[in-house]
Amino acid sequence: MATDFISTREGSYAGPYYPDGWDYRKIKRITGYGPKQFADRQPHWHKNFEPVICDDASGGVEAMNAMMGYEIFDAVRVAAQKRRPLALILPVGPMGMYKWAITFSKKHNVSWKHVWGFNMDEWSDAKGVSTPTKTPGSFQGAMEQALYGPLGKLTVPKRQRFFATRRLLPQYPRLIASLRKRGGKLVVVYGIGRACHIAFWEPHFAAEYRSTRAWRADPYRIGAKLHPLTIEQNSLHSFASRMTLIPLYANTIGPDLFTKANYCIGGADGAHGALNWQGQSIWMTLRYGPDPWVPSSFMPTMAGRLFVIKALAGPLTPEAN
Repeated sequence: MATDFISTREGSYAGPYYPDGWDYRKIKRITGYGPKQFADRQPHWHKNFEPVICDDASGGVEAMNAMMGYEIFDAVRVAAQKRRPLALILPVGPMGMYKWAITFSKKHNVSWKHVWGFNMDEWSDAKGVSTPTKTPGSFQGAMEQALYGPLGKLTVPKRQRFFATRRLLPQYPRLIASLRKRGGKLVVVYGIGRACHIAFWEPHFAAEYRSTRAWRADPYRIGAKLHPLTIEQNSLHSFASRMTLIPLYANTIGPDLFTKANYCIGGADGAHGALNWQGQSIWMTLRYGPDPWVPSSFMPTMAGRLFVIKALAGPLTPEAN
């Protein structure tokens, strides 16, 4: 019998820290594959869902950024050609694709005047009061600096930029429904958390719902309680290891928005040298099967592309570092 997470979880101090609803034997099995099995189609995948391994001199990061950026640009361009509005749900993480979306838009002179941008989440306190825009780490500030500002004259009008504040987030469902009634599409751009969250919709929220249908009907949450895995993930890649700077709550979109998109554009670059924090999350996304305890597992059920750097495709082999 192996001495591992599964055999030592019962009675441990760390065991309760991890999501109750995860099937850890399944996770062990599905994370044991490698690049040759990465794109093997699964029964629950949408016929127009495609996972893409990115590889280049940067380990695939720049290839991923460029391909995601082109996908975003193409969605904007197609909507403009059809003279339809476009609802874009946007993440702060990953971020590198925005410079490419801007580059393609400027090269081809494609305006974003018909785009309505919806930030998918924002740090907050328990009451949903969000981080001030000028605070380092603010998602609103980051989006203004990375996308809306650099687009220049082509940018999204200010009245069509929405951020996940406690005042604006509740307006998302109505506004997006209205855009769809006018013939617009909903495109969700996303990253995947260590705990397999989409936006800040965490796995432990699943315990609150009687059915998957009820879970999928929830459009947003104000002052959501974040999972410890999310805090640790962000301390590693965004807060220079300083967990004391990270809020323990956030405002976030819910499954009623991120599982009902017309098209999805995903990206994962969570590996740097020997540090690989996202490989397990990607394999769970692709192979676990739709389950509210694994929010990202619903993304392959929709049309779209998920771009992943080479290291995340495996094999996920332990090393002593």
